[in-house]
Amino acid sequence: MPSPDRPLRKLGFLTIGLFDPADPAAGHLSTLEIIELGERLGFDSAWLRHRHLQFGISSPVAVMAAASQRTSRIELGTAVTPLGWENPLRLAEDLATVDLLSGGRINPGVSVGEPMTYSTVKHELYPGSADTEDFSYSRVERFARLVAGDKVREFSGKQGVVEEFSDRVEPHSPGLRDRLWYGAGSLKSAIWAGEHGFNLLSSSVIFPEKDQVPDFAAVQQAQIRAFRDAAARAGHANARVSQGLVVVPTDSASTTQREKYRRYVDERTPRTLTPQGPKGMMFAADLIGSSDQIAEQLHAHGGFQEVDEVAFALPFSFDHEDYVQILTDIAQKLGPALGWAPAY
Repeated sequence: MPSPDRPLRKLGFLTIGLFDPADPAAGHLSTLEIIELGERLGFDSAWLRHRHLQFGISSPVAVMAAASQRTSRIELGTAVTPLGWENPLRLAEDLATVDLLSGGRINPGVSVGEPMTYSTVKHELYPGSADTEDFSYSRVERFARLVAGDKVREFSGKQGVVEEFSDRVEPHSPGLRDRLWYGAGSLKSAIWAGEHGFNLLSSSVIFPEKDQVPDFAAVQQAQIRAFRDAAARAGHANARVSQGLVVVPTDSASTTQREKYRRYVDERTPRTLTPQGPKGMMFAADLIGSSDQIAEQLHAHGGFQEVDEVAFALPFSFDHEDYVQILTDIAQKLGPALGWAPAY
């Protein structure tokens, strides 16, 4: 648990990989350059959000494959891949391939549930089975079994002169199953993840229980503690937890950047003041200011007190030079203020 006398152990960042639809290649290349910068700055991990039919990365596995060949040390993850859009067997194949190419640096984060705006896309996504697809926890359980190397079928061996067949997903990447993460926003999901051998990604969006006071930090703290208890009972005492808040350090920002950052935070602040929607969705406040000011706020944050690694989320709509400034300040100012040391 980070505190002024207990340092943050791992520091990562999360990006949506925003791009201009008129020139999508430039945005993807910018993301790769940001990941390369993260490695040079000593970050432990870089995480990609997953966006479908939007102007952000729709194929983080492909981007991680490219990033794995431009870097040598930094871990690469997804936060998160919604499995409702995926075939678990095919995804297991792709992730194992990239994990092997990266030297075992991939951290797949997943979630389940019906795809966002499903009614508008289900006729293309699942034209023959849209109304019978299973978006429950069983989908992620199946994915985890396939990653772990469990049998897919009974048949294996040689067929014909040269065809060799396996009874499991190939290639198999040993250790990848231990690096699977689940993006949980509710107490139920956090407990489920702990019971089923996943690491926990706790983000800036959570759902409180009906009887909980709507205090984001307290709710997140309770979810993380419940996850750890469930993981320990299930024999996963070493399960990891990462917190993903939006932080915007302004130490080296220009006057123009500071004004832009403040407008961004001000526009997003109203949604953090009260629970949103029928499920009472809660958004964490963005943290903006000097690194010392942000570190003080984090040390007082109940959720942050429960973790020893973070993946700070980069704001969605900023420019490349803004991300360079923010990442540099996080690595050189905020991280050290939290007791972190770069992993060169």
